[in-house]
Amino acid sequence: MAEHTVEHEKHESESLIDKITEKLHDADSSSSDSDGDNDIKSAASTVKSKIYRLFGREKPLHKVLGGGKPADIFLWRDKKVSAGVLGVATVIWVLFELLEYHLLTLVCHILILGLAIVFLWSNAASFIKKSPPRIPEVVIPEDIVWDVASAFRSEINFSLAILRDVASGKDVKSFLAVIAGLWVLSILGSCLNFLTLFYVGFLLLHSVPLLYEKYEDQVDAFAEKAEAELKKQYAVFSSQVLSKILRGPLKDKKFL
Repeated sequence: MAEHTVEHEKHESESLIDKITEKLHDADSSSSDSDGDNDIKSAASTVKSKIYRLFGREKPLHKVLGGGKPADIFLWRDKKVSAGVLGVATVIWVLFELLEYHLLTLVCHILILGLAIVFLWSNAASFIKKSPPRIPEVVIPEDIVWDVASAFRSEINFSLAILRDVASGKDVKSFLAVIAGLWVLSILGSCLNFLTLFYVGFLLLHSVPLLYEKYEDQVDAFAEKAEAELKKQYAVFSSQVLSKILRGPLKDKKFL
């Protein structure tokens, strides 16, 4: 009987040790799995950081465009809304550019038509036995006006800060890029009026981000090669032209 009791206790102790060993083994395996997952994630992030993105982009294109509803419109997330916005812009451009309508004339004609319809409907309500449409009270909230003005102020201040940094002479590359961009805009401004230029930019906002998102890898690969070639050409231009201009012809001369 005593021997049976000893063997039973020995068996229980061995089973308990086995359970503890299994738990430790499971913990080691889970920790090794988590370590493996961490290694895979770190390797993936390293590979992702080495991939070239246009203009050094790190965020998704939707976030770069500001996120929210404007980004959804530019990337055609909701095709009906995007098509509606583009259609309204096209109608405005056709009215003012092709038909040579004026803004004040258009506003007056819309008001005349709207007032005439509501006035006639109100007076003819007794004959047609249908109540006229209820005219809503339109009030522009003060918060929206302040938000729009604050957004414009921030963008203008940001642009002025960039122009000030460029004009300070610290970065020649930025100076040349801004000069080239302004020169291209001046050429476009001499060929197109402001409304047409705005409409072309609106069309580009509705087409270029969508095409870039669709062919992102191909565009980034081509942009990487183009940037390398531009850096090579800029290095040649800097060594042959800019270095001489910045040093000046009298720097190497000795004055007695």
